[in-house]
Amino acid sequence: MNFKVRAARKEDCKDISRMIMELAVYEKMPEQVKISNEELERDGFSPNPFFQCLIAEVSDENMTTDGYTVVGYALYFYTYSTWEGRSVFMEDLYVMPDFRGKGIGKGLLAKVAQVGVEKQCVRLQFSVLEWNKPSLDFYIAKGAVDLTAKEGWHNLRFYGQALDQLAKEAPNN
Repeated sequence: MNFKVRAARKEDCKDISRMIMELAVYEKMPEQVKISNEELERDGFSPNPFFQCLIAEVSDENMTTDGYTVVGYALYFYTYSTWEGRSVFMEDLYVMPDFRGKGIGKGLLAKVAQVGVEKQCVRLQFSVLEWNKPSLDFYIAKGAVDLTAKEGWHNLRFYGQALDQLAKEAPNN
């Protein structure tokens, strides 16, 4: 199937938002999606964006029955490793179910890697839910290393009340 991967534009935010919800449903956590189109536009397409996004687009003859030609996305941002230097973190990689197995996910992943290498990033990191065996197998087959299994790293998160409480404990100087 012919598709192209390109940088997302502000007008793609409705499609990105739609696919974020589709991914959340797949991951069995739709109630956790709080982001709006306006926040995506502000945070990704302002003079100092918090994230970058690539989309996968098919031709009109391959559009979905609902009329979508944007069928996948990869959202990423830059981080820094004090041990190794520049890094890229891929928050999401999603391809609509009817378009899986056609090279689109591989294309998005490879493009994120290419962008990272061009920015002199030394690693590409991301998280995968433990039960998501198809995704784990896909990434491992491409050469990814499971850091939980290999090095024992755990991803941790502060949010909600715990984040607010921690922020209140910051020194005032």
